[in-house]
Amino acid sequence: MYAIIASGGKQYKVTEGLSIDVEKLAGQVGDKVNFDVLLFSDDKKVKTGTPVLKNVVCEAEIIAQDKESKVVVFKYKAKKNERKKQGHRQPYTRVKILSIKQG
Repeated sequence: MYAIIASGGKQYKVTEGLSIDVEKLAGQVGDKVNFDVLLFSDDKKVKTGTPVLKNVVCEAEIIAQDKESKVVVFKYKAKKNERKKQGHRQPYTRVKILSIKQG
């Protein structure tokens, strides 16, 4: 059994017990969150939503709020002595899928 969920403008294929990193979500570690389910498969048939399924719920628990490793952005113009160095760390939320329920 698996589902395709939407979070942060992206889509993820998830199963129960899977941990994934999604765009930063509001909430503390241990909070429960629900995701919109776009597609659901129970190994016999596949259901798709228009755009989301109304009777399927994907429940997850927030495991961590963290940041990705640093990406260095270095801009320069040749022969002009112009340099600009920036760093960026994208925040993310790690969630564990607890259940995919059909209701």
